[in-house]
Amino acid sequence: MVSLLLRVGALAVIDAFAIWLIYSMLSDGIWTFPLVLGLVTLALNFVFLVPGMYPLRWVSPGLSLMVIFVAYPILFTIYISFTNFGDGHLLTKQQTIDYYENLPPVLPDDAQLYAYTLFVNANEELMLWLQPDGGGDPFTVTPNGVPVPRSGEPPESLDGFSKMNPFRAAAMETVLKAAVFGIEPDIFQVHPRFPGEAGRFEPAYVYDATQDALIENATNQVYKPIDGTYTAPDGTRLTEGGFSAVVGPRNYVRLFTDPSLRQPFLLVFLWTVIFAALSVLLTFSLGMFLAIMFDVPEMPGRRVLRSLLLIPYAIPAFVSIPVWVGLLNPQFGVISQGIAAITGGWVPAWFANPYWAKVGILLIQTWLGAPYMFVIVTGALQTLPRDVYEASSIDGASAWQSFRSITLPLLLVTVGPMLVASFAFNFNNFTVIDLYARGGPPMANTATPVGHTDILATYTYRIAFASARGSDQGYAAAITVIIFLILLVITALQFRYTNMLEERGENV
Repeated sequence: MVSLLLRVGALAVIDAFAIWLIYSMLSDGIWTFPLVLGLVTLALNFVFLVPGMYPLRWVSPGLSLMVIFVAYPILFTIYISFTNFGDGHLLTKQQTIDYYENLPPVLPDDAQLYAYTLFVNANEELMLWLQPDGGGDPFTVTPNGVPVPRSGEPPESLDGFSKMNPFRAAAMETVLKAAVFGIEPDIFQVHPRFPGEAGRFEPAYVYDATQDALIENATNQVYKPIDGTYTAPDGTRLTEGGFSAVVGPRNYVRLFTDPSLRQPFLLVFLWTVIFAALSVLLTFSLGMFLAIMFDVPEMPGRRVLRSLLLIPYAIPAFVSIPVWVGLLNPQFGVISQGIAAITGGWVPAWFANPYWAKVGILLIQTWLGAPYMFVIVTGALQTLPRDVYEASSIDGASAWQSFRSITLPLLLVTVGPMLVASFAFNFNNFTVIDLYARGGPPMANTATPVGHTDILATYTYRIAFASARGSDQGYAAAITVIIFLILLVITALQFRYTNMLEERGENV
């Protein structure tokens, strides 16, 4: 009984929080995450309240978090890739309508102007005495009040209000310009440009639900939503605010058919594959060389030297990469100065030339990744059977033949999954690319911000968040989906290859 009460109490807290969160998001026009959260909450209640679901209680919290933090972001990214979500289209449709309806009222071109006198009462409430410029009877109006006819000149006091000193009225100009007097449809405001003048203002835009359109009061122009932007029949668009809308496969079509987008994407994709492959090859080769070299028990100081080799792996990349950037600085860097001393003054353009920028990145990545491979290979070497080497030695095999036919195949069987994981990591290695040169040097004549050393991860990030031309999360999400599919295919092929290595290793 106590267990049941504790379960019900915990579920009540979870349900209350989930209901509050779902209600808040639905109020803001967000429906995708509330839907997933609601389904997960219902599933938790079902698992913990139905006796037959007892075995699932132990894994349901982990499964729920996996759905919310892994499955949902993937599905949401796929959904965003079919929308125009980005700068100018960040709001929901209702939020966009509210934005235009709440714009400051405008004064029609042919509207009557009024000279005003400002009154204030003891509660600091304001009242305007309005006198038509073309002649006519004056009237007074207060916020949220109807106009009251008056006659004659403004008195010193009226209905508990006193005429405000002109100097005090001038000091309240900012507050006065923001104040609204009267009620719909008679809205009066102080003119923002003409001192001493007021007028009958009207909303800039009115939403007509029957047409699903915004109507501009000044021109009676009708704007209907097209792909998240309110557009007039002549093509004029309201660009101050738009909403996120489903546009179908347009982002994917742009990616593969627009030459200004397709060419940079293909170049970035090619460099991404080369960078990931060379990073794995170079780090594994150097790490394996060091591991084999230090796998000699008779070597003096072997433990100390092994520990020193782990220093690059222990230092955070956010610290070591800027240090390397300083070392490669063409004017003051130690490495560049050393090269200049040897070559007679020539220094590689580590940051300005696309080729040398890529060489610099691979150099840094090799330095960062080799210690990891060194540790992995060192551990793998301890598991290799020694009797195989003794047999090869008796057969007269050389050191190179033993390495090529025994050591390398058996190592690849052991570290193969690690190499696959390393390739996937370097395929999205944002840190080294961004900290080295922000993806530079930049490519010329491209429709999106992209550099010669950008990989797909940094390219996508700049499109989504860091573009001076405006972010385009929908297009960035489409690229992300493509990256996911590419990695899925490459990983499947690589795991197939490692399975072949295992079959080969069984025959060694």
